[in-house]
Amino acid sequence: MLDVLISNGLIIDGTGAPGYRADIGVESNTLVVLRNGTKSVQARRTIDASDQVVSPGFIDMHAHSGLMILEHPAHDPKVRQGVTTEVIGVDGNSYAPFRRQRDLRDFLRLNAGLDGSPRLDQRWSTVDQYLKVFDRKVAVNIAYVIGNSALRINSVGWENRAATPAQLADMIAMLREGMEEGAFGLSTGLDYPPGSYADTAEIVALAEQVATMNGIYHTHVRYGLGDRFLDPFREAIEIGSKGGVPVHITHLYQRMPTPGPASRMLSLVETAKSGGVDVTFDSYPYPLSSSRLLIVIPAWAHDGGPGQLMKILALPKMRNRLRAEVRPRGPSWQDMFLTNFRRRRNHRFEGRSVAEIAALLRKHEADAICDLLLDERLELCYVSANGNAITLPKFLSHPLAMISSDGILLGSFPSPRTYGTFAIVLSEFVRSEGFLSLPEAIRKMTSYPAMRLGLADRGVIRDRMRADLVIFDPAKVDAPATRQQPRQFPTAIDYVLINGELVIDRGNHTGKLPGRALRRGRTPSS
Repeated sequence: MLDVLISNGLIIDGTGAPGYRADIGVESNTLVVLRNGTKSVQARRTIDASDQVVSPGFIDMHAHSGLMILEHPAHDPKVRQGVTTEVIGVDGNSYAPFRRQRDLRDFLRLNAGLDGSPRLDQRWSTVDQYLKVFDRKVAVNIAYVIGNSALRINSVGWENRAATPAQLADMIAMLREGMEEGAFGLSTGLDYPPGSYADTAEIVALAEQVATMNGIYHTHVRYGLGDRFLDPFREAIEIGSKGGVPVHITHLYQRMPTPGPASRMLSLVETAKSGGVDVTFDSYPYPLSSSRLLIVIPAWAHDGGPGQLMKILALPKMRNRLRAEVRPRGPSWQDMFLTNFRRRRNHRFEGRSVAEIAALLRKHEADAICDLLLDERLELCYVSANGNAITLPKFLSHPLAMISSDGILLGSFPSPRTYGTFAIVLSEFVRSEGFLSLPEAIRKMTSYPAMRLGLADRGVIRDRMRADLVIFDPAKVDAPATRQQPRQFPTAIDYVLINGELVIDRGNHTGKLPGRALRRGRTPSS
């Protein structure tokens, strides 16, 4: 007897092929495709999917859930979009391995404006220990990449200095061990100290180790490099080429203001691909970026770690330099909005722009930022209107593109992409505007990222694949989240199954937590 029978649905299997009519059976946590009807099939639960699409579960190639999901394991903002697997450890900012608990505590504080500061009962040091805190304790599956910031902190420290040969060998050994324990590769966030202190040669050496283990290099590029337009991506491609590793450029889109057209950015990636570099990228479907507010503070102020950073932010004699160097991430301070204020006295600033907040405080923007970062213990997050909405479809519809949310789960005013990414692709980019066909959009959300990660048992509806499924109404699916009202769930995504268990049932969360910590080269047990 089947656990679940899904009947009368239009199956869009994740390969990009046109949909077909069939019934789907779920037995334990695996699938069976029933093409000849269901008259003789019995099931404990039957779902009538008439007028609905049945697709593989969506895979988010860039997620900031590595801590917050442990405090809120139901993970409503993502699972209600149909997300069944997320890539965490991104931007070079990951939480294992850490040999010294004090370094982990300091890194948690440094990155709190990006990944939050939830109360955690768990303790870990190694990648294996970290992955175990997710297994069957959260709603979605997670795939982990090791951030180079963790490697640098362990071996080099918090300072801006070159790694010695012995330190580099130590980082390579930690990376190898972490991948043996299940990590899918290496991530960098080359705007985020201390990982950003690594030069190209250091990252190439790490990438070479990743290549020997069939992993990927997942990179937030060094946006301040060279011409600040194509040179950041040239470095990523160089690392992929010299390291012999598949390189995945994350959140690729045209930033505003921009020194050149989107076509040149895409041409650079296309030329690298045709020249033999295994390169892909992901994009999100909103012109709104988001990160920790600390990203506007120059790298020299971070030299030495978060304790030293807070001293510099507080020193009156450093403010003139900071006023001269701190710049908005986007066209202007009016286009950067702050969130995640924890102190009651600061709640009035929630969702307001830096320009508005500075005017209320009667301070220079850099002074307002420094004072609020100190008051809020570095935990502030921002949302910035810095993407070109006109060229976004060029990136999302590109053959090398996958879909990511880059969703940050903090504050009352997160970017709407946290709640709406996958639904808005289906509603706007597919149904309303026709930038993508439905089969191709689903391929970008399912089999393509699964292939990139090496998940052989997910991403396609096929016999004996894992039962990660989404059932939605293609005529009604919508993403109501906006910048002003971002915390709104999508509509018409009625069922989500993860590892064969119904997590969303008739639009409601069941409370089940069937997520697995997926491990490179291994198939999870049922």
